[in-house]
Amino acid sequence: MTAYDRVGRRPRGAKVTAVMAPAEEIAERVRGAAPRAGATRVLALDGPSGSGKTTLADAVAARLSRDGAPAPVVHLDSLYPGWDGLEASVPLLVRWLLEPLAAGRPGGYHRWDWVAGREAEWCAVPAADVVVVEGAGCGSKACAPYLSLLVWLDAPEKVRFARAMARDGETYRPHWRRWADQEERLFARERTRERADLVYDDDTV
Repeated sequence: MTAYDRVGRRPRGAKVTAVMAPAEEIAERVRGAAPRAGATRVLALDGPSGSGKTTLADAVAARLSRDGAPAPVVHLDSLYPGWDGLEASVPLLVRWLLEPLAAGRPGGYHRWDWVAGREAEWCAVPAADVVVVEGAGCGSKACAPYLSLLVWLDAPEKVRFARAMARDGETYRPHWRRWADQEERLFARERTRERADLVYDDDTV
């Protein structure tokens, strides 16, 4: 995450500006937002694979630290139920994390064991002041009632592909198109980018 251009935000019609450090802006925005999942502000970072969600999520969480501990981050890569599981992850996210937080209880998720191809241990997530969720699908309409801020990240496909291969190696290569097709269908139906509060494009590797 060395450079971003902010290309849109709500309300529509706002002036387009260049942003070099989006983590600071996002942290400030979510601090000022109203909690919508009980007393918890949920920040969702959505966008296609390789767009920089994980890196930005960790940077924002560090800026939202309390008593030296960063805000909890939920990476949807940990709960997608397999290579064909993008659609199935959305109701799981709502049931396991967002609904409990809205009821004032800790949430969590079953980690997906990608090697064994099955659910693994339960990972608890506290009802913190802010919880960061990152991953394709977290800004879907079923999640929207619980989100205090929705951020969309994007980058050219060649940039995203290079990042994904550098991050995950050859294990991801045969699944790239398979996963991208699921993303395209989901994003078209959910209109996630159009509904986002902040939109960033990043063309750096």
